[in-house]
Amino acid sequence: MEYILEILPSLLNGAKMTLSIFFWTLIGALPLGLIVGLGLTSRFRPFKAILRFYVWLMRGTPLLLQLIFVFYGLPMVGFTLERYPAALFAFILNYTAYFAEIFRGGLQSIDPGQYESAKVLRLTYWQTIRKIVTPQVVKIVLPSIGNEVINLVKDSSLVYVIGLGDLLRAGNVATSRDVTLVPLVLVGIIYLLMTAVLTFVLRKCEQHYSYWK
Repeated sequence: MEYILEILPSLLNGAKMTLSIFFWTLIGALPLGLIVGLGLTSRFRPFKAILRFYVWLMRGTPLLLQLIFVFYGLPMVGFTLERYPAALFAFILNYTAYFAEIFRGGLQSIDPGQYESAKVLRLTYWQTIRKIVTPQVVKIVLPSIGNEVINLVKDSSLVYVIGLGDLLRAGNVATSRDVTLVPLVLVGIIYLLMTAVLTFVLRKCEQHYSYWK
């Protein structure tokens, strides 16, 4: 117990970085994912083709590779980012693509008759999206979004590759220094606690939208 109390502050400090990456990625990727999802349902084919290529590229290459490219590759073309902004940039680009595909599926599941009804009511396109389509899409995509949110917590451990001190990195440092697996056990417990809280929140969100049948 004395050893656990000794290493716990460094693990919790690493957890702050993990939660920071998680929080800001969600803030950036969710609205961008909805916008790109709307673009994927657009009738303007050149724009739609560009977005499809972006989604294919982000989903078809590993996030780890994208992190390395953003931090080490972009400076070669004159665009340099610090470690933390580079990590956020790569994560937001990656998760926007995943969320976009989820939102696209939700948007295409909406009955076209609802758009026609909105026109009869003289609602603009954006009023239709905001007041009629989005609430229904959120209910449809919430389980899939929840899966990606849980994955994001675990994927945040990849920031070690560009030298950021996240939760897993803190555990690895303590394990290598003290030659014991106790730090990694604690890391696993902290990850489980974070995902348990997120699972509870997501279930509450699903219950909130369950009145739409």
